[in-house]
Amino acid sequence: MSTAISTTTAATLTGDDRPVSHRAKRRKGALGRSVLLHAISIAILLVALYPVLWMLVSSLKPTNEIVGDASLLPSNAGFDNYRTAMAGIGGISAWSFAWNSLMLAVLSVIGTVLSSAVTAYAFARIEFAGRKLWFALMIGTLLLPFHVLIIPQYIVFQKLDLVDTYVPLLIGKFLAAEAFFVFLMVQFMRNVPRELDEAARIDGCGHVRTFASIMLPLMRPALITASIFAFIWSWNDFLGPLLYLNSPDKYPLPLALRLFVDQTSVSDYGAMIAMSVLALMPVMLFFLVFQRFLVDGVATQGLKG
Repeated sequence: MSTAISTTTAATLTGDDRPVSHRAKRRKGALGRSVLLHAISIAILLVALYPVLWMLVSSLKPTNEIVGDASLLPSNAGFDNYRTAMAGIGGISAWSFAWNSLMLAVLSVIGTVLSSAVTAYAFARIEFAGRKLWFALMIGTLLLPFHVLIIPQYIVFQKLDLVDTYVPLLIGKFLAAEAFFVFLMVQFMRNVPRELDEAARIDGCGHVRTFASIMLPLMRPALITASIFAFIWSWNDFLGPLLYLNSPDKYPLPLALRLFVDQTSVSDYGAMIAMSVLALMPVMLFFLVFQRFLVDGVATQGLKG
């Protein structure tokens, strides 16, 4: 009998030990995979952030150490590059360039959001002849490269005597020429229940009142998402101002950076990199402040009313 009890006890212990050992192995395997994935993620993050780190460090180096110096850390760190950048160039201060960029970015956001929201409401909620055809043509403009339209657009604005003004850079924003934002808002509006529109019509609301009182408050995530992208794209735009602006006092920051690099004389790379850091800061702050709204706007695209 004692032999049977000892046999049963041994079998029980053996049976208990196997699952515990198996669970321990699974935990070790999961921990190893987690460590490996985190290590790979950190390595990719370091590679992606290295240009930003190099720019920050190089902005503290003298110009003669930036070009041809393989070391990352500066031997003579200082803020002389930032003083030179803030002093401006050609008699124009850096604040003037920053003001031009800010004005273009804010007006681009206002024009893009208003015109795209109104156009999206027409496509999503108003029945009119050829609606699907016009919407398809609008989406088709996304397939046209910007470089194909440069020459005809420039000729049009030149004939209208609008070159060297901000009109060519802003008129498309106020005419809903950005098909991406219109498509984004149309998709958002299609997820809003049509019962809200019917209830508004029963109360005597027209399209204007329905759009202003019902649609705009519900479209807040989409509007903020469009505002973020419009601000960043306008702030970083280089080709548009390069084509249409000739006066240095009208240059935004991306175009002003070119003034520090002159192929015929001495190029001040230190001041240019310092100006790049200063130009990057508003975009980073803008994104960090509105990051939560951007995530909400993307997340709500999958919701159905």
